[in-house]
Amino acid sequence: MTTGKSIARPAAAELAERLRGRVLRPGDDDFALELEGFNPITEHDPDLIAIVTGAADVREAVAFAAGRQLPISIQATGHGPSTPADGGLLISTRRLRGVSIDPVTRIARVEGGTQWFEVIQAAAEYGLAPLSGSSPLTGVIGYTLGGGLGLMARRYGYAADRVTALEIVTADGQSHRATPEHDTDLFWAVRGGKGNFGVVTAVEFELVPVSRLYGGGLFFAGEASADVLHAWREWTASVPEELTSSLALLRMPDIEAIPPFLRGRLTVHIRIAYLGSAEDGDRLVAPLRAAGPLVVDTLAEIPYTRSGEIHNDPTEPIPYSERSMMLRVLDEAAVDGLLELAGPGADCIDLVVELRQLGGAAGRSPKVPNAVDHRDAAFALSTLSLPDDRPPLVVDGMAPWGTGLRYLNFLASPDTAVLAESGYEPATFARLAEIKARADPDNLFRFNHNIVPRPLRA
Repeated sequence: MTTGKSIARPAAAELAERLRGRVLRPGDDDFALELEGFNPITEHDPDLIAIVTGAADVREAVAFAAGRQLPISIQATGHGPSTPADGGLLISTRRLRGVSIDPVTRIARVEGGTQWFEVIQAAAEYGLAPLSGSSPLTGVIGYTLGGGLGLMARRYGYAADRVTALEIVTADGQSHRATPEHDTDLFWAVRGGKGNFGVVTAVEFELVPVSRLYGGGLFFAGEASADVLHAWREWTASVPEELTSSLALLRMPDIEAIPPFLRGRLTVHIRIAYLGSAEDGDRLVAPLRAAGPLVVDTLAEIPYTRSGEIHNDPTEPIPYSERSMMLRVLDEAAVDGLLELAGPGADCIDLVVELRQLGGAAGRSPKVPNAVDHRDAAFALSTLSLPDDRPPLVVDGMAPWGTGLRYLNFLASPDTAVLAESGYEPATFARLAEIKARADPDNLFRFNHNIVPRPLRA
C-alpha cells in the first residue's frame, strides 16, 4: 500500500493532467484555504487535494487514489466533520454546483456541492420546496445522505425518503446511477449510510408543494425553563403532523455578534414550522405563548425562502462539537432530568441543548426503504458546544430515556468518529457493512463515521 506521505510530485502532476480541475499539495497557494470547512473542529491533513469540476473529474480522482490504495475524504461545506483526513486524497466537491427543476414531476436534480439555499430559491419559482434543514447553508448531499431531519419532517419525512436517484462514483472509479430499480442495494445503503460508499456527484429528489408557512420562534427567559419545557412536552402530544417544532435551551456568549436579549444568559427558544394558515397557527401555539413571560415572538406567515430564520443558525464558521441521542419518550421525568442537567443552575457548558419532535411521517417507513432508522424515536436530542475536554454530560445523562441510537447528522468532532454503529439498528448496520464490502472492500472511504467492510459469511 502506498502511504500518503510518499506521494511524489510526479504523481500529483499525473493526477493534475487527468483533471479539468486543480490538484493542490501542501505548501501550494490556496491549499489551506481549500481545506477550510464551516466547522473547523476537525483538522484535515491530506497529501493531495483534488478540486473537481464534474463527475469525470471525480472518476479520475477516485481511480488515481484506488490505484495507489490511498484513503479518500470528501468535503463540500464541512458542516459535520468527524474523522480527520490524515494523509491520502481529499476530493473537494464544493464547485459541483447546479440545480434543475421539473415543475411537472416536482423533481429536482442537484449537483454534488450545492447548498440548500440554492435549491430553496430555485424551487420557490414554482411554488415548491425541498426538505431542507434548519440552516440553508448546509450541503445538500451530506445532509441528505445522513437522513436529513428537516423543518417539515413530521409532514413529509426525512429528506432521504424523497430521493429518487443518485449518481455516485464508487471505489473502483466507476459511475453508477442508483435508483429503486437499478443498483438497489447501493440505493438503499447510500440513503442513510452517509459518505461510506463513494462520491455522490448528483442527487434527484421530490419537492413538496409548499411556498409559505407559519414559522418563527418564541423566546422565554431561562427562569421559565421548567414551565415552558413541561408545557411544550404536553403540547406536542396533540399537535397535527403539519406542525414540526423543536425546543432549545440556549447559553449564548456575551459578544456583539449575538442579539442583546440572548447574550450571556440562559434562554428558551421554541421553533415552529406549521404548514397551515397563520390563523390556525396562532390558535395552535396559544398554549405556548401562555407558558411563561415572552421575551421575543417572531411567529408569522413567511415564504419558505425565509425558512432559515426559524432556527437562525450561525452563518459564520465556528468550531463546535455536536452530540446526539434519540429518545423513545419525553415524559415528565425526562423533562425533569433534562432540567437538572441543562436548566437554570446546572453546570452545563453546551451552547445549545435541543429537542426536536419526531413522529408523523418521520416515524413511518418510506415508499422505497432506506438505511435511515429511528422510526420509533419520539424526539431527537442534540447538544452543541465549543471545543472542550469534558464528556457529553447532557446526552449521557439522558440515556435512561434513549433508544440506544444516535442521529449521525448531529454528531460532529473527531471523538464522534467511533460512534457510527450507534446510528443504526443491528440488522441495518450489518447490511450496510456487507454492501460496503462489495462497494469499497479496501475501505478507501473511511474518513467519516465509518462503516467497516464486513463480508457476509457463507
